[in-house]
Amino acid sequence: MRTPHTLRRATLGRAALATAATLALAATGLPAAYATTSAPAAAPSALASSPATDGDDWLTTDGNKVVDADGKEVWMTGANWFGFNATERVFHGLWSGNIETITKEMAERGINLVRVPVSTELLVEWKNGETVVPNVNTASNPELVGMNNKEVFDYWLELCEKYGLKVLVDVHSAEADNSGHFAPMWYTDSVSTEDFYAGWEWLAQEYKDNDTIVAADLENEPHGTQKQDPRAKWDDSTDPDNWKHVAETAAEKILAINPNLLILVEGNEAYPRDGENWESQDEDDYYFNWWGGNLRGAADHPVEVAGDLNDQIMYSPHDYGPLVFEQEWFEGDDWDRDSLEADVWDPNWLYLHKENTSPLLIGEWGGFLDGDKNEKWMLALQETIVDYELHHTFWCINPNSGDTGGLLLNDWATWDEEKYAILEPTLWQEDGKFVSLDHQVPLGGVDSTTGISVSDVAGGSSGMPDTTAPTVPQDLAASDVTSTTAELTWSASTDDVRVTRYEVLDSAGTVVGTPSGTSFTVDGLTPETESSFSVRARDAAGNRSAPSDAVTVTTLAGPPEPEGGCTVEFDASNRWSSGYTADIQVQNDGDAAWSAWELEFEAPAGQSLANGWSATWTQTGSTLSATSMPWNGTVAAGGSVNLGVQINGGAGTPDAFTVNGEACSIG
Repeated sequence: MRTPHTLRRATLGRAALATAATLALAATGLPAAYATTSAPAAAPSALASSPATDGDDWLTTDGNKVVDADGKEVWMTGANWFGFNATERVFHGLWSGNIETITKEMAERGINLVRVPVSTELLVEWKNGETVVPNVNTASNPELVGMNNKEVFDYWLELCEKYGLKVLVDVHSAEADNSGHFAPMWYTDSVSTEDFYAGWEWLAQEYKDNDTIVAADLENEPHGTQKQDPRAKWDDSTDPDNWKHVAETAAEKILAINPNLLILVEGNEAYPRDGENWESQDEDDYYFNWWGGNLRGAADHPVEVAGDLNDQIMYSPHDYGPLVFEQEWFEGDDWDRDSLEADVWDPNWLYLHKENTSPLLIGEWGGFLDGDKNEKWMLALQETIVDYELHHTFWCINPNSGDTGGLLLNDWATWDEEKYAILEPTLWQEDGKFVSLDHQVPLGGVDSTTGISVSDVAGGSSGMPDTTAPTVPQDLAASDVTSTTAELTWSASTDDVRVTRYEVLDSAGTVVGTPSGTSFTVDGLTPETESSFSVRARDAAGNRSAPSDAVTVTTLAGPPEPEGGCTVEFDASNRWSSGYTADIQVQNDGDAAWSAWELEFEAPAGQSLANGWSATWTQTGSTLSATSMPWNGTVAAGGSVNLGVQINGGAGTPDAFTVNGEACSIG
């Protein structure tokens, strides 16, 4: 059953809590509604948008890393605070909480990036000089007396500058509505795609000199199933419902104004399976994931912009647990982090990080602690975020999120310490201090006892480029040598900023692997052959150490070379610490065509089948079998067929294959 993805978020609780808070304020004589004004949104001048620093905090990407202007790697670790997207058009919680207290506590507790949902309707209102008197408790927030909602936003940006916070603006919905995010598209009957572009262009222009806002999340959770109209698709067309095309167009418009902003592109909900297209109405022809969480399309159709600005583009999935909806991968009790990573996260978005294609920022994750499956999911994703140093913004600060709760309790003052204990390990820390994304201001402000600035980590100001290379890796050794593979391990290098990856070199100096950790499996070796390898370290600025001492590997004898009627090429170059994917080509070397085929091989010890494509894959014991599909069973003499597999665990790759029971040569 694939209905869960149609019910991403049950937010009646949000609207009800917000309404209750409004009624409570009305009962105390505080303003229970807002009044529309037409005063220029930038007035008064004291609160107009202005440069926050000397412009030294802009960010860009390098492979799967986010780096500063000097090429030093940073880690964006934050949380969401919603309200500007909703009917109230201002942060929720200001009916009781104090805006500066909440902001300061976020920073002191290690949140260095705040994702702020807004609506296109709000941005267009501000563009046109239309503001509202927001519904805030001025007894709790005397500093907000007399401010309209645009002025509250700009005042909050000043607080972020004061406490070392950076901001990610997220267009959460087309309309300013507590349930606006249920709409599948970036447009509605009253808000057009042109409004969507215009709102972003206004924001880019308004804050182009203010590096407090460092990133733009173009659209929250584009979605829709194959039978919905409209629905967000992802392909290379210029169709009005193609989210990829709209994202590229919006990104180019924004970057033409401010080429320094990071542009975050979320996924959609559905993507056609291999051999299918968007015309199909059959749900079995699609892969589904959480709204905004399906980035399979980026593999076939990556987001690209004109000019030399693709390094400003990164991807941003969302992921939730079974208390939001019990997706099919949460059924039963035998799922764990490994199964989630292999079956859900890898194919939908984590591959972008593992293949060094793009950084990822998980824009929303979080939920209630139930002592059961939801907590199990949250801890699994927490570990994954930490292991891969994925950027993220936790959902959320607000306690009035109906299906997740928040980091704050209902008084908007007390922190949920049990939930924060899950978030805290995912926040950027160095030597026991939380790290800001600001080069001048420590996280928590100039007098902070809990935070430091990114310059403190770098050991100097951003004006001094990093030219120091990491130390040379030591103790390079080989183990688990087979006829075609060898496991290499070494001791970690150190660096004045951070080692971001290693480069494994063959005897000719060619890079054969770029692991982030201190081990790598070399495959594709020739049996009974001597090979030499070395390894060097690299930092975010591109400085490389000298190569380590070489290690020599002599592979074992392989199985006798068959004289069969088939050849198999098994390319497992896409590896990570807990598995790999392999592209397989099977060639018919015989004189007659095959009407069907079955490929079999033995998985090395500790390996198991995770996923496969272009065949029906099964595993019995250590034997993996791939049986042809109706559409690719016929292979002419001299022809070939391509398929693929994802394997969990263990080093090594198969070294013998059969097709239809006949031994094959290895290509």
